[in-house]
Amino acid sequence: MKRAFLFVLDSVGIGGASDAESFGDAGSNTVGHILERASRGEADEAGLRSGPLDLPNLASLGLFHALEAASQHPLADACKAERVTGFWGAADEVSNGKDTPSGHWEIAGVPVRFDWGYFPDEIPCFPPDLLDTIYRKAGLAGSLGNKHASGTEIIAELGEEHVKTGMPIFYTSADSVFQIAAHEEAFGLQRLYELCELVRGELDALNIGRVIARPFVGSDRNNFERTGNRRDYSVLPPEPTLLDRLTQSGRKVLAVGKIGDIFAHQGVTSVRKATGNMALADATLEAMDEAGDGDLVFTNFVDFDMLYGHRRNVPGYAAALEAFDRRLPELMAKLQPGDLMMITADHGCDPTWRGTDHTRERVPILGAGPGLKPGSVGVRDTYADMGETIAEHLGLSPGLHGTSFLASISADA
Repeated sequence: MKRAFLFVLDSVGIGGASDAESFGDAGSNTVGHILERASRGEADEAGLRSGPLDLPNLASLGLFHALEAASQHPLADACKAERVTGFWGAADEVSNGKDTPSGHWEIAGVPVRFDWGYFPDEIPCFPPDLLDTIYRKAGLAGSLGNKHASGTEIIAELGEEHVKTGMPIFYTSADSVFQIAAHEEAFGLQRLYELCELVRGELDALNIGRVIARPFVGSDRNNFERTGNRRDYSVLPPEPTLLDRLTQSGRKVLAVGKIGDIFAHQGVTSVRKATGNMALADATLEAMDEAGDGDLVFTNFVDFDMLYGHRRNVPGYAAALEAFDRRLPELMAKLQPGDLMMITADHGCDPTWRGTDHTRERVPILGAGPGLKPGSVGVRDTYADMGETIAEHLGLSPGLHGTSFLASISADA
């Protein structure tokens, strides 16, 4: 029996992207800079973690070997595991953007060669004719925000006015995205979803990648809190992805977290939602039990990016990495003969970097499976090599992009 498990640690980049300078990100390094800060004993505000970064299980798969290969980070060598039990490497991104859909689609074998549309960093940021159309079709008196903003900050700033007026909060970021925040009770969760679907239809001509529903609860700015009912409305990938190729051949793709939304639910057999990395790990373990011969379990662990990267919370990011590391043995214990597990990221989001945007970085390639050889798979030219490796492992014909490295990790190689 052959199965595949693909885990994306959202934003866990390892620096060194060959084109980082063109994105204004030369020198960014998510894992490397967290490693530096942790080595200096930086603690979180509540004092819940301090001291050097402790990632023994990721290290044993080759995380710090990958960090050194990707960016020659000076602390990587001292953190390497004495014995590496998995295969490891790094990958450059060739897609034109450093956003979530571009990274995931490229991992799944389809690089994004076109340019996304973006909204300018000015107030208001949305075109008046677009807003007028949305107001008319949705029966809205207007909206709040209409600017680039942090999701938590704009809820604190405008949440009370939103509840009072009933006007939704529209905002964006450096990504190709239109985000809508609304109170689950005062505005209504289903109404928020319907508004997002309407807006999605108005943005295709502008080539905007995603509309994101950002529901929240609470009574005032002191306790407003975003909920786990986020929903992403993405455009379809431009070509059939690994997910499409699998489902078209009769295999199952079990999507955990926001994977279904990222791929606009195309090529996805079943969806499991969960809030927080630990709940996502639980849902992944359940999906692994369900997966059969030829199936793929595909999980996005979103907390690294959403809670810590964008908020530039270095200690929180470090603690999240350590929490995932502690769960990794449970995931690996599910591996059966013929299985392939791969861990990677979709971009960087260096919490020490300026601004709050993603950072253009190489991503780690870490993996293991019974009978697979440990060792380096090198620095790959594209994330698509990971998708092609999984495709070959599961018996699919080669796709249009990327090169499989399965032969280099096979026991008989």
